[in-house]
Amino acid sequence: MFGKGHHLRPWKMLYQEGQFAAEETITLIGPRSRVISNLRILGPCRTLNQVELAYTDAIALGFDIPLRLSGNIKGTPGGMLMGPAGFFEMAEGVIRALRHVHMHPDDAAFYGVKNAEDMGLKIGGPCALSLDKLLVRVDKSFKLEVHIDTDEGNACNLQPETPCELIK
Repeated sequence: MFGKGHHLRPWKMLYQEGQFAAEETITLIGPRSRVISNLRILGPCRTLNQVELAYTDAIALGFDIPLRLSGNIKGTPGGMLMGPAGFFEMAEGVIRALRHVHMHPDDAAFYGVKNAEDMGLKIGGPCALSLDKLLVRVDKSFKLEVHIDTDEGNACNLQPETPCELIK
């Protein structure tokens, strides 16, 4: 999509060590021939291709996507990706990412949880809400960080100063 031999260029480092948002973006073409442009690629490159969409974006594009843990793409819809140097047709890999929390083992011990358990997330502010079934992912390389999608963040008007609390 970017030409032979192209390598992703880091644009912004992400919170998890070694992860970055790339300068490169793509366009996703959905089943209804509608598009979302300027989708940011995350690096470094993985062993599989995956597109994570918020539910409302999936509906607009015409995708019927399952809720899945990142990397679990078997049997999911595919899509057409377009870059400045061509197209790539993914046979599968379009999902709605399951909400989850990255934790170092020390964080998991503090909260009294184990890998693959569920927690809750209480989000404060004027549009407060609580989310259940926040999957715990524990690894010694992780820093404590919650991942929810834009639909969930928009539902509670999540802002940098919004108080949040993890609940066992």
